[in-house]
Amino acid sequence: MSTVRPILDMNAFDASNGAKGAVGRRLANLGAASVLFYREPIQMVSAKGAWMTAADGTRYLDFYNNVPSVGHSHAAVVEALSAQIATLNTNARYVVSVVDDYIEALKARLPDALSNVVLTCSGSEANDLALRIAFAATGRRGVIVTRTAYHGNTALVTDVSPSALKRGAPPDWVETVPAPGREAYRDDIAGGFSRAVRDAMARLDARGHGTAALLVDSIFSSDGIFADPAGFLHPAAKAVQTAGGLVIADEVQPGFARTGAAFWGFQRHGIAPDIVTMGKPMGNGFPMAGLAARPAHLADFCAITGYFNTFGGNPVAAAAGHAVLRVIEGEALQRNALDVGALLLDGLRGIAAGHERITQVRGAGLFLGVDLGDAGAPDAAFTTQVIDRMRDQGVLIGAAGRYGATLKLRPPLCLTTEEAARFLDIFERAVSA
Repeated sequence: MSTVRPILDMNAFDASNGAKGAVGRRLANLGAASVLFYREPIQMVSAKGAWMTAADGTRYLDFYNNVPSVGHSHAAVVEALSAQIATLNTNARYVVSVVDDYIEALKARLPDALSNVVLTCSGSEANDLALRIAFAATGRRGVIVTRTAYHGNTALVTDVSPSALKRGAPPDWVETVPAPGREAYRDDIAGGFSRAVRDAMARLDARGHGTAALLVDSIFSSDGIFADPAGFLHPAAKAVQTAGGLVIADEVQPGFARTGAAFWGFQRHGIAPDIVTMGKPMGNGFPMAGLAARPAHLADFCAITGYFNTFGGNPVAAAAGHAVLRVIEGEALQRNALDVGALLLDGLRGIAAGHERITQVRGAGLFLGVDLGDAGAPDAAFTTQVIDRMRDQGVLIGAAGRYGATLKLRPPLCLTTEEAARFLDIFERAVSA
């Protein structure tokens, strides 16, 4: 039987034997909270575009880090940040036009009904606030998430992030459903996932919690990347909203053009979420996040609890975020994600046809997952071997999935066809070694 693996244990450095040098310094400073990747952690010193450079001069093609979404150290983002911090940076209690300029540009990309935007510093904060809004707006407590979901690290959000838990289980007010893949639902992904959500709602009702929200990362990243068929989320979302619950679309991973076919992951499924949360790629590495909500729902929450975020929506963050939106549009990065992502998907499927240990390839745009297994069973050990082999050949990738046997690919949106071809060549050698 395959072992369920917490998300931060996947491809993690084993610190049990200690370490020296820069790694030892990190462990001494952060202690048990230190999270480093690879059997030999990398000390990075610079990055540009889709490439990162280590202290020893090794250059790595970055297929893992979705934070610098438009490319590491993008000149337009650097310029916007530098100009704004040299002019003004302050808290959110002042009227600063750059902040409202950004919010209005962001809202232009969102459904009209979600006309209130609250900016935060992290996706964890955004999801925490989204849940509190859902509790206030519905008068209920129950939340439905997928079985291997990860939505952040505040106390409240950790409760709805089963993949973060190394011991125990989510609290009584949380219900989990299997990820939307063929393993659980065969060929009826939409119907099966909808039935699982309705059953979870019934269980929450029976325990007296009711359903406040269905919280989903619309690419199901930590579950192992489940994108298709487009539209499969619609029946489940409709069932929750019909019953009076809210749908929270966590766009921290799939948002900002990554899926190629749409700017937001939820748009691929034709749903109208009640709250959209966002973070990571929003500022291309500058820490910023936020949510968009219906005014009535936000008012319900604010009537109960005062809310203020000192650094959320600061002018420098707004300048960075606005620059990211301009770069995505000006450099046609959504189209690039669609086109280069299709090349990668076709290439991976071609390689898979000749390798029985590649059991499935799936994803959308520049967010892809590759399942590795042996005799039909997930093979986490082989997955780690492939990750390490690729690192040795200058490519960085990560792991995901319930058993840590899915390769997670998230290169910057500026990835070129030549860089994609380089990745495919190294990947084929890594799985064949």
